Amino acid sequence: MKQNNTLIIHQLAIGDMANFTYLIADSVSKEAFVIDPQEDLGPVEAAAAKDSLKITGVLLTHGHYDHVGGLQELTTRLKIPVYLSEHEAPFYTPDCPGLRRTKEGARIPLGKKTITCLHTPGHTPGCQCFLIDGNLFTGDLLFIGGTGRTDLPGGNSRQMQESLQRVLSLEGSTVVWPGHDYGDVPFAMIKDLA
Repeated sequence: MKQNNTLIIHQLAIGDMANFTYLIADSVSKEAFVIDPQEDLGPVEAAAAKDSLKITGVLLTHGHYDHVGGLQELTTRLKIPVYLSEHEAPFYTPDCPGLRRTKEGARIPLGKKTITCLHTPGHTPGCQCFLIDGNLFTGDLLFIGGTGRTDLPGGNSRQMQESLQRVLSLEGSTVVWPGHDYGDVPFAMIKDLA
């Protein structure tokens, strides 16, 4: 767990593809969002219980199966909204209750905090990153020491390059939290990746 001011971040390595699921929360309101829930929700629920957090929403960086494995169970049980880019391909759009489509620059409240959605296509048409309090959750756009692939259906290498340039131009102290544990460290600042 990392706490930045009043933002709590639990980075949870789950599954056999070195995926990260995140539980982020406003420590004042105790409201929490899950980013890219994997099939095994046990670590998410344990982290939420440890900090007395209430899960109130789900953020999806994109709709690939290895980022939505626990979505159906989580949303059916908790009846919470799920935020996915309006640009995500229909074949990557999960069928789940509470699905809400986000636009570029959409602002989603988390307690007293605000999450900004950045449309960053390339890996899929609807890839998006989430920026909150100097922390950027990049999904499969940017890893520590690498980038996402563009050879799957809906991938586009030109869009990927444009998206990478966009996020790498953010403040250098912005912390990148990737969708997979493919690097030497689990997170890093943009200035160390550019």
